[in-house]
Amino acid sequence: MSQQKQRFFYPKLKLVSIVLLVFILIITNKHLNLQQAFAEAIIWVESLGTLGPIAFIAIYNLATLLFVPGSILTLKGGCLFGLFWGSIYVIIASTLGATFAFLIGRYFSRNWVRKKITKNPQFQAIDKAIAKEGFKIVLLTRLSPVFPFNLLNYVLGVTQVSLKDYILGSIGMIPGTILYVYIGSLATDLTRLDSSNLPNTPETQIARWVIQGIGLIAFVIVTVYITKIARKALNESVVTTQITEEK
Repeated sequence: MSQQKQRFFYPKLKLVSIVLLVFILIITNKHLNLQQAFAEAIIWVESLGTLGPIAFIAIYNLATLLFVPGSILTLKGGCLFGLFWGSIYVIIASTLGATFAFLIGRYFSRNWVRKKITKNPQFQAIDKAIAKEGFKIVLLTRLSPVFPFNLLNYVLGVTQVSLKDYILGSIGMIPGTILYVYIGSLATDLTRLDSSNLPNTPETQIARWVIQGIGLIAFVIVTVYITKIARKALNESVVTTQITEEK
């Protein structure tokens, strides 16, 4: 195969591959109930003693890549390890899993997207603007549970957001993580704990209200913020185009 054909074929093959992979993962998760399987795996972690935290982090990483919602694993992490260590392990696990997904999205799709947006100055301007404000955007989206965590990992990999800003911005997960771990730490039965069977205490209700409140505020802020920087980027792009045409 000639180099010209390779340059044409391979980016498209990568894109098709990741679209098929995402589709397969979503269908598999829906029909095989991967969430339940991972929840049961966490119960097995309890019997591993000192190796438990390592196994928990590995399972959490895999669940993140497979689009399994992390909330139930976070709750079980709190029940299993307590508030302090549960928070530490979940933060490590979710950050690693999110970073792996980000890198997969970047490796498979970024080149194809870059070639496409070079044909559209407006999209290119927005992409660059998002890259400049990468830390803030990642931070705000992490604060809000409205944005799907697992999907967002892959989507951000396609943008120009730097890996450094992505990892640092992921500290936005910490408040929600600690609150979910706290709710899990209030449970007494690891096997029965799930998102529909939470500890029935005033503390649990307050924690849920706090999570929802923070999430709503962050959602509004990030929506307004992204709209603002996108509009600014588009205006700058139009001005640049006009200056170029005049020359």
